[in-house]
Amino acid sequence: MGQKVNPKSLRIGIINTWPSKWFAEGKDYAKKFHADLELKKFLSDKLKSAGVVKIEIERSAKKVVANISAAKPGLIIGRQGVAIEDLRDMLTRKFNENIEVNIHEVAQPDLVAVLIAEVVVQQVEKRVAYRRAVKMGIKKAMDAGAKGVKIQVAGRLNGVEISRNETYKEGNIPLHTMRADIDYAQVPANTSYGVIGVKVWIYRGLVFKSKDTGKVEREEKYEEDTTHRGREKSK
Repeated sequence: MGQKVNPKSLRIGIINTWPSKWFAEGKDYAKKFHADLELKKFLSDKLKSAGVVKIEIERSAKKVVANISAAKPGLIIGRQGVAIEDLRDMLTRKFNENIEVNIHEVAQPDLVAVLIAEVVVQQVEKRVAYRRAVKMGIKKAMDAGAKGVKIQVAGRLNGVEISRNETYKEGNIPLHTMRADIDYAQVPANTSYGVIGVKVWIYRGLVFKSKDTGKVEREEKYEEDTTHRGREKSK
């Protein structure tokens, strides 16, 4: 099972949490679910240059809170927080909801699967040899402290007529260990001879549950606690 499914979704409720936190019944569930998808897609496209890692959404009766983790939070916040206020106003007008935006900085971006995948994709799209791009991605993650990295590329590699896939691995990737902190991402590379899929697995260590607090504790912290909250304007 561990070899077949998304390792992040497999560990939800064990060491990972749901990316959306709210409650709804009946038709409201589908409505809020699609609203979340639309909001996440809009933010991902709008903030692509900031290296967005994940977007978590919390809903209450009065407002929606979007928690964005990014490698370059300064591009989202802007000087004196002007850009984040403009973003908040744009979201409120577009989605007709009171939306608050919080920005979290990712302390070690080279240990994030989606960012490593994007590095490989950018190199492949620039016609760099895919083996060189993959090895570069693996080296970045291992140098940052990863305990294991696996990268798979699939498609018309080097423009050959028959598509194939190749997998490169360094270190350990314990997919069947539920307390293993494994990040995963899949990003497509658009080339002149078709789409090449890039999949990345990064093993960052084991996660344990504290006997005293009952909370999940990781071997290392990958995200800083610093948060920039968008100021709410009085109506």
